[in-house]
Formats: sequence, structure tokens, C-alpha cells
Amino acid sequence: MSTDESLALIKRGAEELLREEELQKKLEEGRPLRIKAGFDPTAPDLHLGHTVLLNKLKQFQDLGHEAMFLIGDFTGMIGDPTGKNATRKPLSRDEVIENARTYESQIFKILDPEKTLVMFNSSWMNAMSPAELIQLAAKHTVARMLEREDFNNRYRTGQPIAIHEFLYPLIQGYDSVAMKADVELGGTDQKFNLLVGRQLQEAFGQKPQVVLTMPILEGLDGVQKMSKSLGNYIGIAEPAEEMFGKLMSISDELMWRYFELLSFVPWKEIEGWREACAEGANPRDCKVRLGLEIVERFHGAAAARAAVDSFEARFKQGLIPEDLEEQTRQVPEGGYPIASLLKDLGLTSSTSESNRMIQQGAVRIDGEKVSDNKLVLLPGGPHIIQVGKRKLAKVLLAA
Repeated sequence: MSTDESLALIKRGAEELLREEELQKKLEEGRPLRIKAGFDPTAPDLHLGHTVLLNKLKQFQDLGHEAMFLIGDFTGMIGDPTGKNATRKPLSRDEVIENARTYESQIFKILDPEKTLVMFNSSWMNAMSPAELIQLAAKHTVARMLEREDFNNRYRTGQPIAIHEFLYPLIQGYDSVAMKADVELGGTDQKFNLLVGRQLQEAFGQKPQVVLTMPILEGLDGVQKMSKSLGNYIGIAEPAEEMFGKLMSISDELMWRYFELLSFVPWKEIEGWREACAEGANPRDCKVRLGLEIVERFHGAAAARAAVDSFEARFKQGLIPEDLEEQTRQVPEGGYPIASLLKDLGLTSSTSESNRMIQQGAVRIDGEKVSDNKLVLLPGGPHIIQVGKRKLAKVLLAA
């Protein structure tokens, strides 16, 4: 690709590029650039929101650059307060190690393992003496730290800020020094930390890294960021049918956002599909293409095709899968509250999510919509219980 073509691909879906002219000069040098993307192992499972950065890292990798996937095992034990109004609880060493192990097995669903350098920032931070850490701290000021929005808000409102929290952006910035990064990728919520990396590289006599921030991916609701705690996520380790069903449940408008940030289909082709939909084509066909691409990425072509067939059988033709396993639940005295049953069957992650789905009209029992979240079920069945367009359970309620 020419430099202009490479820049166009790199900028696809990006929120901000600081600075574009610096990146252009680096690309014109004709050497593989060192591209850094860091992840704190705060949870064992990645979802599609996490893959926005991984996809961008892969695009750099496909352009011939060196992908450096940094696992922040050291910083994970500090706890990054990004976007929070209080100190985030740090992870234990055991939690960090366990989560990091699962990260390594998941990222290679996207990145080429032979062309990816996996690094841990404990490699250099554990070797740093207390005196060297103090010398590092001397290269940044409290005034600059308080420019960070969450620190500034907490300082102004009298909420505590622990000294160790100032070390987080400092160490993340030093990671760029240790890795000699040419470019660092991060979410929009990481912009301050990424800019600290630029400043520290200059302080250590290196050329400052280019900062490329990516937007935070909205979850299935199309409003809030994708999050396991909000129940609006698609996990990359979820079964193929579950993943495909969730992708088919997103709105037509959100579909184009997912295409931009999650798909590797050339943007001109996607724009053509969007124009066709505006002229009357069925957006559902495009959504199937999106679902197939993403499910195939994590489960393979055969599983993706099977997921489409299963979806068609269940929802387009209105059929219930013949292999839907019947479950039995004992009914408590006084009846089984519907919100609790949905959670116990694994159709929702919590009773609060159950109530939310009922309020949205997304819950059906034997084809009938449930509108009362105080509904109590008595012994009987079996019943077919459905949440949204993708989750089904067959349950016998026993006395």
C-alpha cells in the first residue's frame, strides 16, 4: 500500500490521531513500526468491545508492522482509576496471572501468533529499584497529573487520591519507553495515559510515540458501552450460536457501527451495502454477513454456517430446536418468581436484568409475552421460555 492508503486504513474508525504528520513521516521511513496496545488483565474473558483495539493492531500487523501486545500484569496490581470517581481495587497476583493466561489464548483468534510480541510490564518494572522509580517520578509533575479529568474532579470535591494512583499513568507511560513504541493504541478513556508516554519518551531521549485512540464500542443496547456488568456484551468465547444470535439482535443503525469497528471488509464495500439498504435492500442480509464474519473469526467457517442455519430454524421459521434440553426446577413455596427463574435458567445474568428484559417486552412463556415482572409460576409444564430473539430454555416446574 501507498502511505496514503495505509493512513486511510489506520484511521478507519479511529477517534483521534496525534499526530498524523508524525505518523506519516514514520511510515515513509519504510521500516516496520513498533505498535503497542496494552491491556490490564482485569477480567478473564474478553468481549467484542476489547477487540476494537485488537482489530486495529491486526491492521497494523497486516501492513507489515510489529504488533506488541502488552499485558499490564504490574499495573493491574495498582488499579487504574480511569473514568472512576474512586480508587479501583487492585488485583491480587494470582488474579493477574490467571487472567493473563486466558488473554493469551484469546488474542490469537485475531492476531497472527508468529508476528505478535506478547510482553508483560513486570519484566522491567520488577527490575526497577526504588531509587529508579523515584527518578522516574521526578520526570512528571503533580500539576500535570491533576490535568487528568477524574483526578481533577476528585481533588476539587475533596475525594481522596492515593499516591499510588499517580504511579499508574507514569508506569504506563514508561512502558512505551521500555518497549520503544512508535505508536500506541488505546481507548478514548486512556488518552491522558498515552500522552504521558509521549512526554516520558522525550524525557528519555526517544522520539515520541504517535497516539491513536479508538472509540468505546456500544453494547447490544446501542447506548451504553459494552460491559459484562451491564449484560449488553458479546463474549468472544461464547458459543457460536449465542454469538450469532446476539449480533442479529442489534439495531440496524448499530450494525454499521459494528461494521466500522469490528469488520475487516473494505470500507468501500460496506458503504455500498449501506447505500443499497437506504434504497430498499433488507438490512437483515447485511447483518447476517456481519454475524458470519465475526463468528467465523472466533469459531471457524463450519460453526458460523451452522449458527446461521440454527438461527433461521428458530426465528425465521418459528421452530424450537429439537435438541433443546429439558431442565427441571423445584418450585419454592408460594411459587417461582419469573425474574428469579430467568436468572436461574441462565437466560439473564441477574434478577435486575430479568426485570429490565420484562419491562422491554423481551420475555415470552410458551409464545406469550410477559408484561408483569411480579409474575409467579406454579408447578407445571414443560414450558418454553424465551428472552429476546436468541435465548431459549425448556423447563419443567416440579412441586
